[in-house]
Amino acid sequence: MENLPKGSPKLINAWAFYDWANSVYSLVISTAVFPIYYESVTSGNDGKVTFLGTSFLNSSLLSYSLSFSFLIVAFLSPILSGIADYSGNKKSFMKFFCYLGSLSVMAMFFFKGQETLWIGIVSTILASIGFWGSVVFYNSYLPEIAFLEQHDRVSAKGFMYGYFGSVILLAFNLTMVMKPEFYGITDLTLPARLSFLSVGIWWMGFAQVTFHFLPSNVFNKKPRKDFIFKGFKELMIVLKSLKSQPILKQFLKAFFFYSIGVQTIILFAGIYGKIELGIETSQLIITILVVQIVAIFGAYLFSRISEKMGNIKTLKLIIAIWGLICFALYLINKDNKYIDLQFYSIAASIGMVFGAIQSLSRSTYSKLLPETEDHTTYFSFFDVTEKISIVLGTFIFGFVGSITNSMRNSIFILAVFFLLGYIVLSFMKKIETSEHQ
Repeated sequence: MENLPKGSPKLINAWAFYDWANSVYSLVISTAVFPIYYESVTSGNDGKVTFLGTSFLNSSLLSYSLSFSFLIVAFLSPILSGIADYSGNKKSFMKFFCYLGSLSVMAMFFFKGQETLWIGIVSTILASIGFWGSVVFYNSYLPEIAFLEQHDRVSAKGFMYGYFGSVILLAFNLTMVMKPEFYGITDLTLPARLSFLSVGIWWMGFAQVTFHFLPSNVFNKKPRKDFIFKGFKELMIVLKSLKSQPILKQFLKAFFFYSIGVQTIILFAGIYGKIELGIETSQLIITILVVQIVAIFGAYLFSRISEKMGNIKTLKLIIAIWGLICFALYLINKDNKYIDLQFYSIAASIGMVFGAIQSLSRSTYSKLLPETEDHTTYFSFFDVTEKISIVLGTFIFGFVGSITNSMRNSIFILAVFFLLGYIVLSFMKKIETSEHQ
């Protein structure tokens, strides 16, 4: 491990490289290959599957599994973060969750159908916990590796690396999935399963660059044996301090509202396109690639805009665009002869603001933090806010869709949450770098 100074380009690039390593999980496992594979191998018996002696609809079981994993992370991350901040050992926690996630993704290779469904579900839960758990500790490094005025660009760089790297691996995986005969593959399940294996290897392998350069104990803490009790105490200190920081609390409220909209649209846009708009699977895959590629430019563009307009005004602009995207998705009709072009245009718009809102949310939160050594614990509350928003957003989307028998109404409701996020942000004063140095 090299001891690189704060703000060093080499250190910043090494930190951002973890996005390159782990974003393949978000794209290949969460969005593109695994959901399609899971649907294909569990579609028999009218989509009914049995898990732990109980019958489920296949899509519902996958949804419940992901929600369960989010709840686990939401519960564990503040506790583990308090321990990590007290012990000064956040890199070890980050490594643990990284290896848990990457090994669990590799285990998906053995998920071949109904008879091995338990492997697919357990691996899905553990991989999600590993991914989101490691991100808590990864995000918390931002104030320690970069100076305040660098946060927007550094945060954007991480997401840009992630989108670029994940597109490279997905493009390779899609050649196997769509043209297995080119590789001499005759087993139709093998290309997808090899994709899962490649994601785990990519994630674990490239993460070593980050682990080599990130500092282990920035504040030189020397914990005693009662680190678990002290970790809880650290958590309570941060929790109490949030009560006396109205700006930070206000931002977390706004982040909660607009994250409900953002994360739910990302999770369900593909299903919406397939069921409500009749978009073919091959076109959906192209759409996913469009979103990822445009997101690279979106993260870069809005990081520059924020330097001119300020973080809050830029976030409000991005949220307004998200609201318009909701209305566009609600209004387009599958009977329109230009439906494919319209859907691609909306996908490009999502890509432009998807990377931007993630990047700017992370850097804005880091700017609002007080002078502290408890960065991990503070970022765990940021992470918990996002996970609870995902659970609530997916529930609302499903509930509204079930009682109205239309996902269009679910999309329309999401626009309300963007409006609430916009309103809450409107009560926050502009964040100036000089105010938070």
